[in-house]
Amino acid sequence: MNRPPRGLHGQTVEILGERIIRGTYPPGSALYPERIEAELGVSKTVVREALRVLAAKGLVESRQKRGTYVRPRSDWSLLDGDLLRWQGRSVPHEGFLDNLAEVRSIVEPAAARLAARRRDDDDLARLAGALDRMAAAGADADALVEADLLFHRALLAATHNELLSRMEVVIEAGLRVRDRIVHGAESWADPLPAHRAVLEAVRAQDPGAAAEAVATLLTQATDDLHDLVPTTHEGDPG
Repeated sequence: MNRPPRGLHGQTVEILGERIIRGTYPPGSALYPERIEAELGVSKTVVREALRVLAAKGLVESRQKRGTYVRPRSDWSLLDGDLLRWQGRSVPHEGFLDNLAEVRSIVEPAAARLAARRRDDDDLARLAGALDRMAAAGADADALVEADLLFHRALLAATHNELLSRMEVVIEAGLRVRDRIVHGAESWADPLPAHRAVLEAVRAQDPGAAAEAVATLLTQATDDLHDLVPTTHEGDPG
């Protein structure tokens, strides 16, 4: 799982990156290193290195005479693990949730097909363990989110395809945003039956049923989210 970096340098990257994602620093706006140094109480070197990291992610650019400014969203490395994580913490950009849902609908049913063909006993144990944690989570939204993430990581791992496994950064971003909204509501649909159907199809080595079970799970997840997003975002700042 992609985790935030530590230390002053890492914290500065986190603060500036999240501000750009949230729109505090909108595309085209200038960043003034000396102001950042004073506000955050960090050195010129820390700010310079943080801006270099953000530049590598496509978020900012520095030019002589123009200074440092935020690049257009179309230039951002949107599949970068940090960018996905930062977007997952804020009110999603218009279309972000739908884009993630589309990616998941392409990747996860295909992954389930492969998992049904290739899974071994360890894979089944990890999937079952994630379901057990989901059941034990009860009304604990944070525990439920972590169990959900564990299940979907285990499903990708069961494909025994190292490139598909790396898609967890995208899947995790989508899950964290979706689960933060859905499980932040007063009540939510029981996630166990849909996930259990995926496990049983994978266990039975039935690729078609596994893909169908995941597609059903994703449809349910999208429907739940669309029911909640308008009221969840009502009153949020632009």
